[in-house]
Amino acid sequence: MSDRLVVIGSQWGDEGKGKITDYFACRADMVVRYQGGNNAGHSVMFNGKKYSLQSIPSGIFNPDTINIMGNGMVVNPESVVLELQKLRDQGITNFQLYISDRAAMVMPWHADLDGAYEAGKGKKLIGTTKKGIGPAYCDKYSRSGLRMGDLLEPDYFAERLKDAMIIKNKELEMLGLQAYDYQKVYKRFMELAELLGPRIVDTSAIINKALREDGKKILFEGAQGMMLCIDHGTYPFVTSSTPSAASVPVGAGIAPHWIDNVLGVAKAYCTRVGEGPFPTELFDNLAHEIRERGHEYGTVTGRPRRIGWFDGVVARYTSQLAGINHWALMLFDVLSGMETVKICTHYELDGKIVDTPPSTISKLSRCKPVYVELPGWTEDISNMKTYEELPENAKNYVKKIEEITGVLVGVISVGPDRSQTILVSDYLKNF
Repeated sequence: MSDRLVVIGSQWGDEGKGKITDYFACRADMVVRYQGGNNAGHSVMFNGKKYSLQSIPSGIFNPDTINIMGNGMVVNPESVVLELQKLRDQGITNFQLYISDRAAMVMPWHADLDGAYEAGKGKKLIGTTKKGIGPAYCDKYSRSGLRMGDLLEPDYFAERLKDAMIIKNKELEMLGLQAYDYQKVYKRFMELAELLGPRIVDTSAIINKALREDGKKILFEGAQGMMLCIDHGTYPFVTSSTPSAASVPVGAGIAPHWIDNVLGVAKAYCTRVGEGPFPTELFDNLAHEIRERGHEYGTVTGRPRRIGWFDGVVARYTSQLAGINHWALMLFDVLSGMETVKICTHYELDGKIVDTPPSTISKLSRCKPVYVELPGWTEDISNMKTYEELPENAKNYVKKIEEITGVLVGVISVGPDRSQTILVSDYLKNF
C-alpha cells in the first residue's frame, strides 16, 4: 500500500506550505493539488534560487514526481501555460504534469466579474485577488461552467461556450463591462487545447492506481488556509473552496479511508492578507519588524501581510476540523532576538472566555486575545539541524504550542531553504 501525507494551511494562508510541500515532494512519487486556483501563490527556495508557483503543484521541480491538478481545482488554462513557460525560462524543463478533465475552468470573464463584484462592495471589501476564482466556482455550482475536458472535444466545447457566453455577456453588459467576442475566445481556447491537451486526463484513475501500489509516496497539497475555508473560516472574508484535508477525497477523486496523515502548516506567529477580523493582530513597530524579517508580502498581490502573535485558539480549532496529526512550525527563526514572545490561549468575548472562534465576524471582531508570555531567545537558529540544538527558550515555545493545541510539532523551519528544516517526527523522517 502507498504512504500518504496531506499538507494543509492551518491559519489564513501564506503559512509556508510551498516550502514544506516542496521539501516532502522531493521524496514523493506523486503530488496532488486538490482545490483552489491560481489565486494561491507560494514561493519555493532551493540551491539559492527562488521560484514562485500559483496553480501548479510543488512537485514540479522533481522530474521523477507525477504532479496532478485535481478535479477540485478551478484551472485557468492561460495562467497554466504562462506558469509553465516561466518555469522553463528558469531552467525547469523536465517535469510530469497532468490536469483533471473534470476540473472547472476559469474563463476570461471571470476575472472581470470578480473585480466588478469586489468594487460593488464599496468599503466592505472581501480582499479577493481578482483572479476570477469565486465566479468560476459559482458557475461550477450553478452548472453553467466549462470544464478542462471540454477542450478535448472542439464541437462540444463550442456548444458549451456559446451557451455560457449568452449569459455572461449579458451580465458583463449590465455591469457596464466589455462583452467578449465568441470567435476570438473560441480560437484562443483551441490554441490552449493544443498546448495543454496531452496533459488533460482522468487524474482520479492515475491517483487511485498509485494508492494501491506498494511503497508509493503520495503528497496531497492544499491551497490557502483553514481560516479561509468557505464553511469554517471567517465568512464572508474567505476563499471559495475548502482547504481542509476533508476535501481531499472529493477534490482528488479518491475514497476517504486513504486520508490518515495530515500535516498542518503554521507560522510561529500569524499573518493575514486582505480584510477580515484578526484577533492577535499587532499594530506597533514590532509588526513592522516581523514583516520585514519574514518578508511578509503576498506572492500573488505583493500586498503587505498583517502581522499577529501565534493564535492558539485558531490552531486548536483548525487541527480538530482537519484532523491534523503534526504541526510544521514555519519561520521560527523570525522570532529570534525578541525579549519575550506571546501565544494566544483563549479569547475574551463580551466579558466571557471562549475556546473557539465565533461563527460571525461581528463577534470575532470583538474578541480580545488572552496571552501567555514566554521568555525569548537571542541565539541564531538558522543553521541548526536538530531539535536538541535549539535554545531552551525556543524549545519551551514549541512545547507551549503543543500543550495549547494538543498536537505535536513534527517539523520546524529555521529558514527559507530546503536545508533549513528540522524534522522532529519519526513518521515524517521516514516519508
